[in-house]
Amino acid sequence: MQHQNKTKKMIKKLYDKCIAWAGYKYAKQLLALEAFIESSFFPIPPDVMIIPMVVSKKNEFIKIALIATIFSVLGALFGYYIGYSLEDFAKKIFEFYGYEYSQDFKEKFSTGGGLTAWLGILFTAGFTPLPFKLLTISSGIIHFNLIFFIFICIFTRGLRFFLVSYLTYRFGEKIGPLLDK
Repeated sequence: MQHQNKTKKMIKKLYDKCIAWAGYKYAKQLLALEAFIESSFFPIPPDVMIIPMVVSKKNEFIKIALIATIFSVLGALFGYYIGYSLEDFAKKIFEFYGYEYSQDFKEKFSTGGGLTAWLGILFTAGFTPLPFKLLTISSGIIHFNLIFFIFICIFTRGLRFFLVSYLTYRFGEKIGPLLDK
């Protein structure tokens, strides 16, 4: 329980920091960095920066979404690499997020039916708040088809970030309180 409270406090501090970054002069570069690391190990999603950036720079909502998408996909490739080549490091990331890695997992999703199931899971995680980083790393662990992986990441992350940017552009500051929840 104490570990869980520490983790919550740490995540809240990171969340507040990302909100603050959205107002900086170099916000776009920070968004690129945040989107990259979120797809491979960082706990805070880029939406936390996208929303305040779009509220303050409405006419740049497409550019902001594009930056988040491109760097999220590049970060997903880094996550894939972690799972593919750095399995011990991947295990530590899983442990940090409270998940257990097992060899059974790799065997289960490396088969034909498992790969089809994985396709659906990855698609869902790319668009929703599920821990995308764990799925990018897992995709590398199970040696998921890299071309499919890239396509799914571009499609789902692009869809998500363009939708968040557009809705923020359209509805402005009303969307901020939803993000806090």
